[in-house]
Amino acid sequence: MYQMVNVSDKKATFRKALAMGEIFVGKAAFDLIKQRQLPKGDALVLAEIAGIMGAKKASDLIPLCHPMSLDHVDVKTELHDDKGMIRVYCTAATTAKTGVEMEALAGVNAALLAIYDLTKMVEPALTISNVRLLIKEGGKSGRWLHPDGLPDSLSHLKNPPQPKQVLAGVRVATLTISDRAYAKKYADESGLLLNEALKNLGAEICDYTILPDDKALLTAHLQKLTASNAPQLIVSTGGTGLSPRDVTPEVLEAVCERIISGFGEVLRYESAHLYTPFSWLSRCMAGSIKNTLIIALPGRPKAVREGVAILHELLPHAFTMLNEGNHDSV
Repeated sequence: MYQMVNVSDKKATFRKALAMGEIFVGKAAFDLIKQRQLPKGDALVLAEIAGIMGAKKASDLIPLCHPMSLDHVDVKTELHDDKGMIRVYCTAATTAKTGVEMEALAGVNAALLAIYDLTKMVEPALTISNVRLLIKEGGKSGRWLHPDGLPDSLSHLKNPPQPKQVLAGVRVATLTISDRAYAKKYADESGLLLNEALKNLGAEICDYTILPDDKALLTAHLQKLTASNAPQLIVSTGGTGLSPRDVTPEVLEAVCERIISGFGEVLRYESAHLYTPFSWLSRCMAGSIKNTLIIALPGRPKAVREGVAILHELLPHAFTMLNEGNHDSV
């Protein structure tokens, strides 16, 4: 029995896939292709067009493949003189509930067949081979690379792209607010993950503290941090839930000179849209004391990772506004 997988309950996330394939055409046909002198026309240009069309038509050709609204398709050809071979790459990307592997593979096959069609009249002994998925990104599985590795020309894609260094040179204090972490009943996984995520953005962690869910201690710590030589950014994790012990929002509302509501709003909206509807129950928020921006994230490691990913591109402009007092640009 066949059935299309039901993805109704899944969240749409960014998806990307890169596939490749090869066609061996022999020296005589290869030279004509390279010189763009095939009788029927330029096989390389047509292959790129056919690859894009093939990716867009994947669901029409594969019975159980979900129709996809693709945001981007890119088809490239690579000539290998020594082998009389042309290698085709197809990248497909979109934001969706399921992956775009089939679209990338369909694009590769369509491009290879276009080359085959234009070449067969001068060389009928053509061989298509090595069609395979190289990289896929997005969804719960994250980033996957083919176990056989990548061609040498794609070695730069082996590691995931590094995030923009939006916090380069920025002094950041981090704070974990958790009774159990403070009592050392478990390791502070969220705080360590937060430090790593901020360092990956170029931040200099100047202070890292674990406190219990206590209004007085948290208030005193924030006042101490911002009294002199204050960091530009303070990020906390924990204490933003609905438990009676979750007091982080109340403390920020009391000590901050301004509440910056947009940070909490975008965190809840994007998290609910991309990850879980329970994000609407989070009381994450942000505020400022003088020129220091303070952001309170939820306590779960997954929520910390997602929160940094959602907010990091807003931070440089926020620092500019805090330092210059320019509120006319929003």
